[in-house]
Amino acid sequence: MDAGSVPAETATSPGGREESRARQTLMIAYDGSENADRAIRYAGRFLLAEAAFVVTAWQPGGMTPARLSTLAGGMQPFVDTQLDADLDRALEHEAAALNERGVALARECGLSARGMLVEVESTVWGALVAAADALDVDLLVTGTRGASGLRALLKSSVAERVLKHCHRPVFIVPAQCEKHPEVTP
Repeated sequence: MDAGSVPAETATSPGGREESRARQTLMIAYDGSENADRAIRYAGRFLLAEAAFVVTAWQPGGMTPARLSTLAGGMQPFVDTQLDADLDRALEHEAAALNERGVALARECGLSARGMLVEVESTVWGALVAAADALDVDLLVTGTRGASGLRALLKSSVAERVLKHCHRPVFIVPAQCEKHPEVTP
């Protein structure tokens, strides 16, 4: 049996009836936003899972768009490696605190959750898809930011890219969900 599969067991559905289902492993993309919190609540309410990985993608300071554009333009800025290392540690620490908040919420929603940070090497969606593959999860859960109009045309969402590039099922909770599901541990 591989790490992602767990024997079938009896579970009580939200409607109160007992069901026999194979328990699965989830990965929940978490960025600390209200939409990410909503995705965790929906996952806890509607999905049976043996384990849930709450994954936060973080980007080292040296990879910021402004920094990369100066490097791509051929300009060689003064590089203070100690300053870069301090910035990276601070960003990683901030991401870890954010991730802990997501894990706590997932546990509050009845999921057996563990946290994980993934470092962004090129794109956030790419880091999330790679993490889902590395963890061999059965389902990737994400929320959306709900951009519309010109903003949506100019910048495609992380959730949209995950959906297009992930080779496993994706559960997307849209920002337009007005109702918050009840937490039932």
